[in-house]
Amino acid sequence: MHLDLKKDRGLTIQWADGTGSYYSIAYLRRMSPAADQRELRKAMKSNPLTVLPSAPASGEITAVDAELVGNYAIQITFSDGHSAGIYTWEYLRQIDPALREEGERAEFAPGDEAPPHHRPLGL
Repeated sequence: MHLDLKKDRGLTIQWADGTGSYYSIAYLRRMSPAADQRELRKAMKSNPLTVLPSAPASGEITAVDAELVGNYAIQITFSDGHSAGIYTWEYLRQIDPALREEGERAEFAPGDEAPPHHRPLGL
């Protein structure tokens, strides 16, 4: 697998099977697998008038840093300060914009239907 991150544009992945995927930075930020982003997407699904967090003053989201997490994921820090999402290779395959089914809403990600984590770890 080969990764190419253009911090102001997007992430290109050449997968081991020879296929390629491209994710814009804005799309990656919107589809963050972090719990707070999953909850926001669920709120938007049930209420289209959900108030969204404010955007950064500069307007466009960029990636300011990225690092590999073991050999299974990448973690990206965005210009708005968000860095909580760990994008596993499996998750990136699932949200590949080119492979999403016709008519599937790009605002929602696999796993968004999971129940909220009111008591993580059962504590």
